Amino acid sequence: MPFLDLPTHRLHFRLDGTDDTASSKEWLVFCNSLGTDLHMWDEQVSELADDFRILRYDRRGHGLSSPPPAPYALDDLGSDVISLLDALDISRAHFCGLSIGGLTGQWLGVHHGPRFGKMVLCATASRIGTAEGWTARIGDVRTNGLAALVPATAERWFTPDFAAANPGVVTGVLDSFSRTSEEGYLGCCEALRDADLREEIASISNPILALSGADDAVCPPTDLESIAHGVRDGRHVSLPGRHIVNVETPHPFNSAVHDFLRR
Repeated sequence: MPFLDLPTHRLHFRLDGTDDTASSKEWLVFCNSLGTDLHMWDEQVSELADDFRILRYDRRGHGLSSPPPAPYALDDLGSDVISLLDALDISRAHFCGLSIGGLTGQWLGVHHGPRFGKMVLCATASRIGTAEGWTARIGDVRTNGLAALVPATAERWFTPDFAAANPGVVTGVLDSFSRTSEEGYLGCCEALRDADLREEIASISNPILALSGADDAVCPPTDLESIAHGVRDGRHVSLPGRHIVNVETPHPFNSAVHDFLRR
């Protein structure tokens, strides 16, 4: 398995679409949500790897990536992406991130815009939740652990109809949630508690596609509309589903991403 060893932690990553004709294909980076791993993008890779060289990775403290000591800041999460690009000699890439991954993408657009082409920001916001809400979440996890959050997480992430029709898919995603390092999860909650890019995103010049889940209560469509209107070149598309919209509506999601990147 490929890993990048950094001074405080190790990042697990995976490359797809890097066949003999890869030199003619652009890079696309996928950045996962809180409490998931790189496999949340399996349906995207299966459809997009023919046209893009794909880099996806487990965020620090998630999946097979180790957790450095907390607390984390949004700067740390964005710097992990830049470290991966530098280590793999990727000078420029498109970007797609969901939830905290989309917030990481906004930070990258503000601070490292020239390293990226187009950016897809999914089920996210420039300020996700409230400081009070994240502080309460941190206290809950420290007291009861991550397993206690699984039922509420399932309800936030997937519509009842999807969960009933696709129990195996939902179970797989929730299993990755349960396996997440508690230290890594809490560190990312601290980063979310303190992150607010509502003023800064006006400096992003990368073309932005803001993708929402129409039934997402975590980051509702109005949050994605605000991003599309707040950047210099943005547009918003809403798809059926809740927070993990790329898993719930994979084919329309893939078409929207592909059409935007190829437009």
